[in-house]
Amino acid sequence: MHTDLSDQTVLVTGASRGIGRATATALAEADLSTLDATNSLIDRVVDAYGRLDTLVLNAGVAVPAPMDASTERWADAWSETMHVNLRAPELLCRHILRHFQRQQPSGGRIVGVASRAAFRGDTPDYVTYAASKAGLVALTRSIARGFGDDGVKAFTVAPGFTRTDMAQDFIDEYGEEHATKDLALDRLTEPSDVASVIVFLASGQADHATGTTIDVNAGSYVH
Repeated sequence: MHTDLSDQTVLVTGASRGIGRATATALAEADLSTLDATNSLIDRVVDAYGRLDTLVLNAGVAVPAPMDASTERWADAWSETMHVNLRAPELLCRHILRHFQRQQPSGGRIVGVASRAAFRGDTPDYVTYAASKAGLVALTRSIARGFGDDGVKAFTVAPGFTRTDMAQDFIDEYGEEHATKDLALDRLTEPSDVASVIVFLASGQADHATGTTIDVNAGSYVH
């Protein structure tokens, strides 16, 4: 099955490293152009390319919020995490939905990069991360149900522990064996493993799966 993304424009947020970089690279190899930018980024992409077919919500942070931290530090960690992982995607989606509604009959696609933590939870220090990713899942599901009549399709990809810059500190401290001990497969998930699923969703070949989440976690969590 050939994945044809020619003549499409995809915007990948957080494309400088990890999953976002791998996704942007894979999309570019499919004759696709991507831009990563600022507050006016959707308008800039549309102005530059004339259309925008898919938004990949990949930018994210994992800020620890230990229960023994001061209330101020704990609240700041929640605020920063929610701002980057949930508020920013909501604002981008609000803006792009208006564009998709005008871009008929094709509409467009939104792919949110969440986490297995949205479903199985996370460690006590990263409750805020899990909560933000669960919110992203709910956001994409709501968009799928609420804007399907406008041709909008929305999906979520939920990676497990993935070999990204964000995860490297954990690997350096505890070792890769600790990170892989609960996997069904014999190797850690790579950014390219996640990127290939995102490219598939952007291709339009899975449009009738709108509203669903695809787990990419090497079998570490099954539901």
